[in-house]
Amino acid sequence: MKHVKHWQDAVNALLGAWLVASPWVLGFQSVLVAAAVTTAIGALLVASSVEAMQVPQAWEEWLDVMLGVGLMLAPVLFGFGGVAPALQNALITGGVVTVLALWVLATDDEFAANWEEPIR
Repeated sequence: MKHVKHWQDAVNALLGAWLVASPWVLGFQSVLVAAAVTTAIGALLVASSVEAMQVPQAWEEWLDVMLGVGLMLAPVLFGFGGVAPALQNALITGGVVTVLALWVLATDDEFAANWEEPIR
């Protein structure tokens, strides 16, 4: 079995799976835009996190940051901010995803070294 370099990637994959199931678990599946956006972001998060577990690269973590921030902005951008379960799910899950991805970027020595290289 291959060793996973960042435990945060496994957690983000699980959070992505949660997002896919959450419209039905939390009962907002009938709000089609909220369910579709949440499910789509969840599927993308699963894919990027699984890839990050296989071949860790900084761009995958940046993608997770964008997915997390996008998830937090989605209720306002797509007009489902009035659906409390969808709003709370987006804010909490998006915040956790973002923090975990930034944590990896800040603590992985290989990723941090790329920030310190001089531009030629």
